[in-house]
Amino acid sequence: MIFMKRRAFLKSCAYALSALIFIPTAGYSYARYAEPGWLYTKEVVLRLKRLPVAFEGLRIVQFSDVHLGFYHTVEQLNQLIDHIQSLQPDLVCFTGDLFDNTVGADAVPAVEALSRLQAPLGKGAVLGNHDYYGKEPENIKRILVDSGFALLMNEAIPLKRGDSTIWLSGVDDMWDGKPDLPKALKSVPKDAFTLLLSHCPDFADIAVQHAVDLQLSGHSHGGQVRLPFYGHIYTPTYGSKYADGHYTLGGGKLQVYTNRGIGVSVMPIRFWCRPELTVFTLRSG
Repeated sequence: MIFMKRRAFLKSCAYALSALIFIPTAGYSYARYAEPGWLYTKEVVLRLKRLPVAFEGLRIVQFSDVHLGFYHTVEQLNQLIDHIQSLQPDLVCFTGDLFDNTVGADAVPAVEALSRLQAPLGKGAVLGNHDYYGKEPENIKRILVDSGFALLMNEAIPLKRGDSTIWLSGVDDMWDGKPDLPKALKSVPKDAFTLLLSHCPDFADIAVQHAVDLQLSGHSHGGQVRLPFYGHIYTPTYGSKYADGHYTLGGGKLQVYTNRGIGVSVMPIRFWCRPELTVFTLRSG
C-alpha cells in the first residue's frame, strides 16, 4: 500500500514536471509562431454626429505597424494587400511604422505591393516613430508617395462625394517628428467633418481640443502581449492611455480608434493580441 502511494506520488510529480516544461514551451511556440500570423479582420460601426449624409456607409480600411524587416516580409505584405482589396474599401488609411528599421532591398518590392492598393477616395498615410529609425524617413516618405499614398505631414486633403466634402488630415509622429495640428487643420473649414491620422493614440488629448471628429492611430500594438482578465502588460510612450480599440473623448466630441497593428517589434511575439486589420463603416447621427 505504501509502495502504491509512493508510485502514485512519483507519477503525479512526473506529470507536474512535464506540464511545467510543456506549458511554457507551448505558450512561447504559440506566441512566436502562431498568433503573429493569425490576422483578425475587425468590423467596427461608428456613429458620428457631423458626418455628411452623402458619406453614410463610408467604408474605411485601416492598417498600421507593418514593421517590414522584423519578422514580416514583403510576401506577407502582398498577402495583406490582396485581403484589403477583397474588402472593397472606399478609403484606405495607413497609420505608420511601415518598416521596423532600415529599408534595404525591400524598397522597390514594397512600392510594387502598396501600389496595388486602390480605393475610390484614395489612400492616406502618416509616419510612425520606426519610420524615423536608421535615419531613413526620406526613404519611407518616397516609398509611400511613390505607392500613391497622400502622405499627410501636418496637412489635410478634401474628400468629395457629390456636393459634400469631408477632410482627411494627418500629423507627424509624436515621438520623433513634429506634429502640428493647427497647421494640419489650417485649410479645413471649422464646420467640416475631419478624420485625423496620428500614429500615436495619446495625441487624442490634443486632438480633442480641436475640430476633429475621428482619430485613427496605431503604435501601441494593443500591448502585443496581453493576459486574460488583466490586459496589456506594457505599452510604449504615447501609446498607453488609448492602447487598444475604441474610445470616446470630450463627451462624444471625438472618437478614437487604436489599431493593434500587423507586425511585431522589439520581441517577435504576440499573445492574446492578434494582428488587426480594421474595417470601419461610418454612420451619420
